[in-house]
Amino acid sequence: MNYTDPEAAARPRQSVEEYALADLPLLADELARNHDELDELDAFDGETGDDVPAARRFQRPSKNRSPSEPSLTVREAIRAYPAAIFWSFAVSMCIIMEGYDAILIVNFFAFPQFQRKYGEFVGVTEQTQTGYQVAPAWMAAVGNASGFGAFLGTFLNGYLVSIFGQKRVLLGALVLLSCFIFLTFFAPNIQTLLVGQLLCGFPWAIFATTAPAYSSEILPMSLRVFGTSWVNMCFIIGQLISAGVLRACLERDDEWAFRIPFSVQWIWPAFLIPLLCFAPESPWHLVRQNRLAEAEASLRRLQRASYSRVDVTQTLADIIHTNRLEEKLSVGTSYWDCFRGFELRRTEIACVCFAGQVLSGLSFAYNASYFFEQVGLSASTSYSLNIVGTALALLGTLVNWFYFTPRMGRRTLYLLGMSVMAGELFLIGALNAWTHRGFVAVTQAGLTLVWTFTYQVSVGQLGWSFPAEVGSTRLRQKTVCLARNAYYVVAVASGVLQPYFLNPEALNLRGYAGFIWGSTAVLTWLWAYYRLPETRDRTYEQLDVLFAKRVSARDFARTRVVVDDDDDDDDGGGGGGGVTMAGQFRGAAESPSGGRTPPSVEGAFSSQRNSSGTDVERHSAGTRRRSSRDGEVVVGPEEEEEEVQLLGRGEQ
Repeated sequence: MNYTDPEAAARPRQSVEEYALADLPLLADELARNHDELDELDAFDGETGDDVPAARRFQRPSKNRSPSEPSLTVREAIRAYPAAIFWSFAVSMCIIMEGYDAILIVNFFAFPQFQRKYGEFVGVTEQTQTGYQVAPAWMAAVGNASGFGAFLGTFLNGYLVSIFGQKRVLLGALVLLSCFIFLTFFAPNIQTLLVGQLLCGFPWAIFATTAPAYSSEILPMSLRVFGTSWVNMCFIIGQLISAGVLRACLERDDEWAFRIPFSVQWIWPAFLIPLLCFAPESPWHLVRQNRLAEAEASLRRLQRASYSRVDVTQTLADIIHTNRLEEKLSVGTSYWDCFRGFELRRTEIACVCFAGQVLSGLSFAYNASYFFEQVGLSASTSYSLNIVGTALALLGTLVNWFYFTPRMGRRTLYLLGMSVMAGELFLIGALNAWTHRGFVAVTQAGLTLVWTFTYQVSVGQLGWSFPAEVGSTRLRQKTVCLARNAYYVVAVASGVLQPYFLNPEALNLRGYAGFIWGSTAVLTWLWAYYRLPETRDRTYEQLDVLFAKRVSARDFARTRVVVDDDDDDDDGGGGGGGVTMAGQFRGAAESPSGGRTPPSVEGAFSSQRNSSGTDVERHSAGTRRRSSRDGEVVVGPEEEEEEVQLLGRGEQ
């Protein structure tokens, strides 16, 4: 089928040549046909729209390219991007506040002074030494109020970031949080405390969803997992500070015992607001807004000026390149697009990975002061163990950074961690049959500490890393928002159930609750085995291709995508090749009758060699073929690596 445009034939081609866009990830032939898209590109510099040299600098050269950002080792990336590391760490420090509150409220339920202020008198027992208990319904409501607020704030954040950018949204959230803390600090009754927690959930959700997306966008590939796992470490730091403040205030016998911990939350906005005013905006966001001059300036701020191995304009061209590939793969920018086509699979992975943190037993075994009291340990011992557990969580993060991350794939570590945690939870449940023996309570408490270490070595870290990586770049912020909301939904449900599992006025399961959470951990492990792909050492472009090709999760690690941008025209036709779309697929091509065929990504997926001259070569001895909706996918033996090579003819 020929595709011709009479208006394009009459339009002079000098417009394409003038803007030197043939090597950009836009199709030159399509630009010649599509005047509207060319007009949009005229404003690439954001303000004036007449920076022709800037547009020329943003080409993605196909020959004689210097080593690019993905080729950097960890040590080289640290030398090349010190500012990016600093700003990633600075923005992620917003998470400290959510981590601080995450264990503040749930531990207040076992706080004697808090129980007297907001609880009801139920009589002095071995499990209720003060005589007061917060009713299970109020425990569930107050403990999950911030989760309800965060659920709404997360959805709102996806829209706000796409309009205002991550920097402005973060600053606005910090200002709002400073105001909402007044409600929790001065709460005269539990109803006011509930409202305060609900409102605080809005900015906390913004921090939790913006920080990992920002880190994954400003850091090079070799540092990506460290940046997103630093978000988790900030969560732990907040919990450690909270545990220390709670332990220090435990001896007070007045209301300041719980008001002081609330007031500590004002420290973070006072420190972070002036600091983040100087943070650079994400270059990926600026590219999506077609503000390329600002994106280039942002990249120059993130990279060391004296480091010459990585060219800023080349990095920017790669960002444009990936963004345009996703446009041609029909990747939109709305929440609805997260559930269309192969994006649905990416959204599923992000959501279940985040929710898997809760399903692994988080509500039961992590910072389990209330559980410690229910199995017979004193309040002071419970809070001391809480500090030990948080310190072990911090140690687990460091062990992950320096031992497991360099040696083990993310999928493998996730599966291993989930299976070990399930076993620990089942053991806690089994030990509850001998609670009349004194050593059992201590053993159960010790197992929760071991669980905490295992969690932070594996699922605790990767629950943040996977959502920030698997989403397409155009939908990354919204994918992270949906994933975090999946976490909040499951966390709220578990937060409602957990008090009823443990409260002596309700089910009073104590250690037997380990059987429930051990079962959910096993189910999550089964899902991960069949659905969770390996993302280690993958660029965002490669992930786009692998998901678009619907490669099986178990085949991700041994499938290699090789991009060749500068193949010669093997049949000598210099003018019929077309321009490489994102270095992977050909867009427009000569039809047999001489006309132009429109670019078709689906066509590139559906055949071994399509009309635009794209070869898909897979080298693997003894491979087997498996049919899919988009064509054949060749899967090699388990011990061999599959190579997917996408070759094409560039314009000569």
